[in-house]
Amino acid sequence: MLNKTIGFIGGGNMAGAIIGGITSSGLIDASNIIASAKTENTLTRLKDTFGIRTTLSNTEVAQNADIIFLAVKPYLYESVIKEIRSEITEKHIIVSIAAGQRIECIESAFGKRIKLVRTMPNTPAMVMEAMSALSPNDDISDDELSEILAIFESFGKAEIVPESLMDAVTGVSGSSPAYVYLFIEAMADAAVKDGMTRGQAYKFAAQSVLGAAKMVLATGKHPGELKDEVCSPGGTTIEAVTRLEAGGLRNTVITAQNACTAKSKEMSK
Repeated sequence: MLNKTIGFIGGGNMAGAIIGGITSSGLIDASNIIASAKTENTLTRLKDTFGIRTTLSNTEVAQNADIIFLAVKPYLYESVIKEIRSEITEKHIIVSIAAGQRIECIESAFGKRIKLVRTMPNTPAMVMEAMSALSPNDDISDDELSEILAIFESFGKAEIVPESLMDAVTGVSGSSPAYVYLFIEAMADAAVKDGMTRGQAYKFAAQSVLGAAKMVLATGKHPGELKDEVCSPGGTTIEAVTRLEAGGLRNTVITAQNACTAKSKEMSK
């Protein structure tokens, strides 16, 4: 168990996903987590769901936490940092989870040297299956980075990447659960058209996606090789793959994901 107090400024979906992952893993006790939000309704939801401490004061979070997650929308970063920066010392570690917020810009907003890790998790943190990227600034020690990595690995997988790849990370993991949900929905719609009930269709489609993803991670095989193993000559799978290729599945995914990355770059300017 990590003997640190973790603070969250912001109590939205991503903060809730991370808090849920951390508390479920047992890495940090719920009593050592404090979160702030704008409304009592949000705080009540967080407290009732996770048993953490809550407050309407961002300053109180900064005063009580060792590691502070900035879990607000990117456009709120400037105002939140102004509110808490006088409380931040060399003992604090700031963790950013917002798309487009570069390390240099966050450091500049604080107006002093800070320990900062820019991260990009995704919402499957809530079910302990997040994929997160971490980029530390120069003031983070190896031991401190290991602590932050342990937090993110408590609710999924995490990798340390150079900040120059953060926009690509947004495309391939930060936003990509939405693409997968669309794919699952489309598979389920086809199954319903073929006579399956809606509930069964979602279960079959979602479990198949989960299983296929685990096959990629567990075997280390190229996805194309795994695809070939399912495609019998003249069979049903190659018939479906042929239609997907004709419909431009690969090109659509690539161009959509590249557009996501480009938007992330635009937001960071």
